[in-house]
Amino acid sequence: MYLHRHVLTKPSSSFLLLRHLSLSAAAALHHHELPDLQPLTYLPGFPRPNPKHDETILAIPRAISGKNISEKERKVGRVPSIVFEQEDGQHGGNKRLISVRTNQIKKLVKHLGESFFLSRLFELEVRSVFESEEIVEKVRVLPRKLHIKASTDIPLNVTFIRAPSNALLKVDVPLVFIGEDVSPGLKKGASLNTIKRTVKYLCPADIIPPYIEVDLSELDVGQKLVMGDLIVHPALKLIQSRDEAVCKIMGQRVSETQPKKSK
Repeated sequence: MYLHRHVLTKPSSSFLLLRHLSLSAAAALHHHELPDLQPLTYLPGFPRPNPKHDETILAIPRAISGKNISEKERKVGRVPSIVFEQEDGQHGGNKRLISVRTNQIKKLVKHLGESFFLSRLFELEVRSVFESEEIVEKVRVLPRKLHIKASTDIPLNVTFIRAPSNALLKVDVPLVFIGEDVSPGLKKGASLNTIKRTVKYLCPADIIPPYIEVDLSELDVGQKLVMGDLIVHPALKLIQSRDEAVCKIMGQRVSETQPKKSK
């Protein structure tokens, strides 16, 4: 059993733009680009990135790749990285080999959390050398992949993807659960079974949500929320099944609720 929610909102320019997209931008969506329309913006009531966490990631060019080169980079405090051109970079797009500072990536991941780091846009500034004022490239990027050494918090590789305003990017958006204190099921002593901690959406680059709130305030024992219940900006496209479960309120087992017999 799950709750089905209907959300009523006032028509807005974002909704009109979404409708326009569905009618005239099929080809552009296929190539993961938005048509040249009025930029989308975050809507009131939806999570938006906190500007106090804005940071420019510094990088330097890296001429060649390979295991030995990567090991040398790590030994001097740098993380071998790559910048791709939108979603088709792995097929020969505008690829640039770079290295970023290990301490900066380590600090960002520790501060934000890995899933939140991978769903946040950053300014990437590629310089000829770190101490130089000469800028080779300055671009907005989304961290696409992060490889961390097992049992440590040391980043080994980072992949970035360029995120211009006309880009549509696949993002695993983190879930934040709210309303536990008033959930009827949890107040009865039931437990929350968290099935998903992120959900994949195709997002316009300008409105990638830092997280999605999952409201538990109306869930009773045995009820669940599915991906289709999540309330997001109408321009976000869910890539996974709408019927896939996100969480469920689980009742206690019979053996746990029955009083133990005294010996």
